Amino acid sequence: MVRWAGAAVKEVALVLVMAMVLSFVVKTWFLQAFYIPSGSMEETLLVGDRVVVSKLTPGPFDLERGDVVVFEDPGDWLGGTPEPDPRSGIPGAVNDALVFVGLLPSESENHLIKRVVGLPGDRVVCCDEGRLTVNGARIEEPYVFPGDVPSSVTFDVTVPEGRIWVMGDHRSDSEDSRFHDPEGTGAEGSVPVDRVTGRAIAVVWPLPRLGWLSDFPATFSGVPSPTSAP
Repeated sequence: MVRWAGAAVKEVALVLVMAMVLSFVVKTWFLQAFYIPSGSMEETLLVGDRVVVSKLTPGPFDLERGDVVVFEDPGDWLGGTPEPDPRSGIPGAVNDALVFVGLLPSESENHLIKRVVGLPGDRVVCCDEGRLTVNGARIEEPYVFPGDVPSSVTFDVTVPEGRIWVMGDHRSDSEDSRFHDPEGTGAEGSVPVDRVTGRAIAVVWPLPRLGWLSDFPATFSGVPSPTSAP
């Protein structure tokens, strides 16, 4: 009986270790969960939502206009954001370990989530008759928070090579590319592609909000390619 119990414990431990290793591999190269801490993407994403991010974009799959992306803070965008209270003791250590292997979503103090509006070489302008234009094409943005204008800040930028222009869906509550581009050239407000962790593909928690995230292809279908490479 003791021998049987010992074998069972070993088997369970082996399964758990294998599960954690597999989860770590998935998190590192394929998928990762993130927690939404702010309202900058409302009503697409709400505070407390958990999203799954595909790390295959950018990579095997190209970024597209309309993608919702998670990216590392490109330059003190989060400088004024208060950090959450750290967990301590055994619960904190367990939480950190589960986040590390990918079994819990990251609270991502140094990451942001926004929607891609401009790709490298795109000229993004606000506004033409109350709408953004991308490469001269006016776009209708059904994902913008109800009652918000496309932007309270005017701008005319050409996105530099290797970078993207991002904006939150809750335009009046999003410190995005518009607010980090003091020269108005797109050079500072745009986000380096190599800072992009991946594309958010689905809300997985809470369960009533379970669903895929759209990149709204119809919104950008009429946008022409940039007239010249960046």
